[in-house]
Amino acid sequence: MAVIKIMDELLANKIAAGEVVEKCASVVKELVENSIDAKSTEIKVELEDAGTRQIKVIDNGKGMDKDDAILAFSRHATSKIKDEDDLYRLTTLGFRGEALASIAAVSKVDLKTCNGDIGTHVIINGGEIKEVGLGDARKGTTITVSELFYNTPARLKHMKSLYTELANITDYINKLALSKPNIRFTLKNNDNIILRTDGSGNTLKVIQSIYGTDVARKMVPIKGENPDYEISGYISLPEVHRSSRNNMVTIVNGRVVRNIDINRIINDAYHSYKPDNRYPITVINIEVDPSIIDVNIHPTKMDIKFSKMDTLLELISLTIKAAITDRNLIPEVSIRKEKPKKEELRFDLERHTNVPKIEEIPFQEPEIPVNESIFEDENNGDIVHEVVMDEENYQIKEEKKEFMPEMYPVGLVHGTYIIAQNEKGMYIIDQHAAKERCNYEKFKKAMGNPNIASTDLLFPITLEFSTDEFIILKENINILENLKFKIEPFGINSIIVKSHPTWLPKGNEEQTIRKIIEIILTTKKDFSIEKFNEKVATMMSCKKAIKANTNITLEEMEALITDLRNCKNPFNCPHGRPTIIYYSNYDLEKLFKRSGFDTIK
Repeated sequence: MAVIKIMDELLANKIAAGEVVEKCASVVKELVENSIDAKSTEIKVELEDAGTRQIKVIDNGKGMDKDDAILAFSRHATSKIKDEDDLYRLTTLGFRGEALASIAAVSKVDLKTCNGDIGTHVIINGGEIKEVGLGDARKGTTITVSELFYNTPARLKHMKSLYTELANITDYINKLALSKPNIRFTLKNNDNIILRTDGSGNTLKVIQSIYGTDVARKMVPIKGENPDYEISGYISLPEVHRSSRNNMVTIVNGRVVRNIDINRIINDAYHSYKPDNRYPITVINIEVDPSIIDVNIHPTKMDIKFSKMDTLLELISLTIKAAITDRNLIPEVSIRKEKPKKEELRFDLERHTNVPKIEEIPFQEPEIPVNESIFEDENNGDIVHEVVMDEENYQIKEEKKEFMPEMYPVGLVHGTYIIAQNEKGMYIIDQHAAKERCNYEKFKKAMGNPNIASTDLLFPITLEFSTDEFIILKENINILENLKFKIEPFGINSIIVKSHPTWLPKGNEEQTIRKIIEIILTTKKDFSIEKFNEKVATMMSCKKAIKANTNITLEEMEALITDLRNCKNPFNCPHGRPTIIYYSNYDLEKLFKRSGFDTIK
């Protein structure tokens, strides 16, 4: 008797649903991507209880006729590709033909669609077609998915909380809206609007709808290209960062994707401009010939493979660095108007009984003029950087360059913060962070200089290690020699240091040498000379910086500010903390109620 049998189609679809339909957000993703592929210009997503009870997607796309509406729920049925060659030039978001069959297998589906002729209405429960009839003549498609996983209790039991499901859906729709700014998206949960975009094609407006005006004002446009890739989009100023990489959005040919290498290179480009454990907000569009990427490696189609990955990473790194280098990055302290007290607000609502509920107030998109720069203020000029790369070199084109303005010290607070001023306003400088930055760039330059001066030790330093540490150190001894350390073996598992570079801090030579060697030992096989120089320079800069609660003279303040202005990045210490913040004259006047806007009448 045969043991192997062909699986029942409904069972196969339920198994496939395990890969395609992981949560409510998976259903939303597949349905909305179908709407995009149908050339929709307006897409509404309406949820009940974060999608656990019902998910409805309404679009104004090209719709389907009766035959296609029925066939669409068959496994491997798709209009996106016709032969193997189409796999190598995909321009649609969907193409596998698994989504609708998988969704229908584990839910109840109600489909209403029309291609401009006669409408069709299809009802499916658990993968079985229950009813096919006439539907509305409105062009487009409305698909309702309810009671998700009702026939797969094990999967239903492991669904997350309503807040988690809603957060996942919101996150995906946000990213999709950023990838398709020309489509009007509306997301509702229990009739409350979560997101609405205007479909104007302005990515900055979408950023403003998601993150708010304050963040949108601190986004920098970027553009770059090489023979294989074109990139464009927006990146946040270093002062704007989040605790998660989730706000680093990568879009390839209109498809939102995940890529660890791209996220890493973006974060590395901000190195020393922000804390290492914080991440920028970025929206990067990558345009590439479909033949040199592969999106068919995972059912979700969010993981893709790139050919010539090295050239893409180099382009991204250069473009981001060009956008944040040689730019005034001093954070401005903005004084906001005080909100009314809760008692005043409650009194107002009691007086005006006709005030509508929040969810009844019509949505109004805050206006961001398309032809005006949202970045125009005293600190940040609208710098549009374009990086153009060819086979041998690259060029950086920029329209405008601003850097750290001149300022004049007037005093010191708590032996830590320098107060400076100019005609624009007041500046507060962290003297420790500022000195750290100056030291850091000095040490980086010294370590990269092959003609570093060295000094002999009157009393050589002897250091002892374990056997495995000694082996690693011997393999990398040339690194220390290149830095002008003179080191010789001294007995078993020991070395003797006879000279060292002159930039080592006096009085702490042995401790510093031990830490430098410790960096070599901890990196082992993953050792990189660039990372080594980076860690050593950061360590040294902190040791030789001015400590907090140290009073310095006005002349020393002026010298420090001059040194800071000569740095490549005067705005952050090597750890990413700000060195300086700014109060405009207007904000100072607001603080003291001197501006006309805030004067008490």
